[in-house]
Amino acid sequence: MTRIQANLVLLLAAAIWGGGFVAQSTAMDNIGPFWFVGLRFAIAAIAVLPFALMETRKMKSAPSRGEIRAFMLVGLALFMGATTQQVGLLTTTVTNSSFLTALYVIFVPVIAVVLYRRHPHWVVWPGALMMLGGIFLLSGGAINQLTTGDTLSIICAFFWAIQITLAGRFVMQSNRPLALSCTQFAVCAGLSMLIGVFIEPINTAAIASSLTEIIYVGLVSSGLAFVLQVVAQRYTTAPQAAIFLSSEALFGALFASIFLQETIPAAGYVGCAIIFAAILLVELVPEISKRRNSRLAAEI
Repeated sequence: MTRIQANLVLLLAAAIWGGGFVAQSTAMDNIGPFWFVGLRFAIAAIAVLPFALMETRKMKSAPSRGEIRAFMLVGLALFMGATTQQVGLLTTTVTNSSFLTALYVIFVPVIAVVLYRRHPHWVVWPGALMMLGGIFLLSGGAINQLTTGDTLSIICAFFWAIQITLAGRFVMQSNRPLALSCTQFAVCAGLSMLIGVFIEPINTAAIASSLTEIIYVGLVSSGLAFVLQVVAQRYTTAPQAAIFLSSEALFGALFASIFLQETIPAAGYVGCAIIFAAILLVELVPEISKRRNSRLAAEI
């Protein structure tokens, strides 16, 4: 797979996630966030398991203990990101959640500095300021209008950044995208349902009422889209993956306007535009600089 093909696959994953926001929101009319997350990723784990076993047979060896521990760490980051996002949807709109989740495009290079001592391009810092300005406008031009759900969506973006960074690193080290996917799904499902048992009432009627959303998000938004993400990240960088995946914000807003009739204030549209401009800036400026430097080096 070429890098362009990988990035297009990531764009497809982002579109699927954007549509998944609607199902995630409507499902909680009947079921709690932890049970919803647990059931969706349990379905995803079961769906991917046969393919992970085929991958293991093809490689003629099972994942090592070190690889399993690494995959479980990705699963822990997935659990934190998925649950904070889902709980946040109780008190924020799909539009706000999808755009605020896109903040991981800023967090990914920062985490790369902390974990791997890889310093980001200078454009990341003005991009971060643009993001803050966009969030301010998205909230209606007043910080006190940010809801608890908005705050949880920002926290969620941090954990998604960790998941993207770790998934990209470990899939390249292990060359086992399906084993990684299945393991992270299982860890996320187990932790979510464990918490759900203690804090959320559950019954078969609630599950039945949300079954369409659970199956869609479990098989498509989780099982398919996350596998596409992990597979494609073998052929691109984490910051570049983040820019394409963050387009889920636009898809989320689009689907929310179509299916949920959500609207945002006029200033919010400006904020959305600033957030997306910052996302593009963070990715395009370093790429343009690299090509210019290569051209100058060739001329010399």
